[in-house]
Amino acid sequence: MAISRRDALKYTTVLAASATLPGYASMQFEQPITKNLDRKNIKVIVVGGGWSGLSIAKNLKAFSPTTDVILVEQKDQFVSCPMSNLWLVDRVDLEFLTHDYLQAARNNNYTFFQATATGMDKSKKILFTTNGNLHYDYIVFAPGIDYDYSFITDNPELEKRLRQEYPAGFKPGSEHLTLKKKIHDFKGGNFIMTVPAGNYRCLPAPYERACLVADFFKSKKLDAKVLLLDENNDITIKEHGFHTAFDELYSDYLEYHPNSTIENIDLDEKIVETEFKEFSFDDASFYPHVKGAKILETVGIAKDTVFNKLEGNINGLTYEVIGHNDIYISGDARPMGFSKSGNTASTEGLFVAKLIANKINGIVNTPWQSPTTLCFSAVTMSPERAIFVNSMYAYNKEKKRFGFATPKTSEVWKGEEGLTNAKAQHDWAIAMYRYMFEN
Repeated sequence: MAISRRDALKYTTVLAASATLPGYASMQFEQPITKNLDRKNIKVIVVGGGWSGLSIAKNLKAFSPTTDVILVEQKDQFVSCPMSNLWLVDRVDLEFLTHDYLQAARNNNYTFFQATATGMDKSKKILFTTNGNLHYDYIVFAPGIDYDYSFITDNPELEKRLRQEYPAGFKPGSEHLTLKKKIHDFKGGNFIMTVPAGNYRCLPAPYERACLVADFFKSKKLDAKVLLLDENNDITIKEHGFHTAFDELYSDYLEYHPNSTIENIDLDEKIVETEFKEFSFDDASFYPHVKGAKILETVGIAKDTVFNKLEGNINGLTYEVIGHNDIYISGDARPMGFSKSGNTASTEGLFVAKLIANKINGIVNTPWQSPTTLCFSAVTMSPERAIFVNSMYAYNKEKKRFGFATPKTSEVWKGEEGLTNAKAQHDWAIAMYRYMFEN
């Protein structure tokens, strides 16, 4: 069933107490916590200005108005990864994705501090940055992901060339600009894209991107084909919707190859070798495995930021670093098996904000609140048509991991349903940007 424009706004637009973001229903419009009005000088630092960090800063200040909240972010402006696949093919402009950290801080009464975190003294509760040292009472690391090329190569020169010449485009910034130019300048032949194994950033995003780039090549009538090499044995999410799009819309422009673990890449000969097959390419974008951002190792709260090793360093229900109940990890850097996507990180950030606000006020044992994944994927450019999934999470004690608890999907991109989903996708993005950067 399609998600209606009205439902999208109901789910995502923060207009009044009658409209809530997914997963925020039980907490978003609670009365701000005011018990700590006599507790001056409590300072909370949030490292990372992505979807989780922005949500934590905003909501912590709302829940605990007298707390001094500082958002530390190295970039001077926010550029959204969600919706960026549509930007790659000119369906939204860069202004739509770009937003002002200072505006968010002004509107939500916290401090934006542009700097790069470089280390910390946990005993003295000091964060070291390129613009000076900051004392804290509590600190949250929400720095997002880094790429892990070790599954592709142990050659540093090849890794350097992959990062610079064939970027993944799943971290906002220059690599998106490089990828867009590649797509628009492509004259024909094979364009390789890859899907890593593990819990990479935004499970459906590589499949959405493959659809849109194939549609773009088709619209230009290029003699071109997207080769999507997937390490997984099948599409990881929204399988029916993507498979039908691949088969019915892009059979001449897109080849899907599951179980395609890369064993070698020759960038000079432009050949990719997998266990079962060899592929030649004219251009490419290689998406490696991902891990928690390097800053977690740098500050000494993780020996290794690979997620399966990081998992033992964090309490999965409280987001606290083991042995440090004043340090938290949130967003795409955390190891729990939630989707690494915008809506998930934002709803998770709300819960982390409440955990910290409660702790400031002496409230313990805050009940765990599931984040909510609401994820749209466009499958065509013109007209825009989309599919979606919406779910919260539950912990599976037998498998010892989190998984979808209440999945609702629309994997039909045909007809009015696909058109309605696409409109809802834009409504969701508009609402989320308002939520993060306006009051």
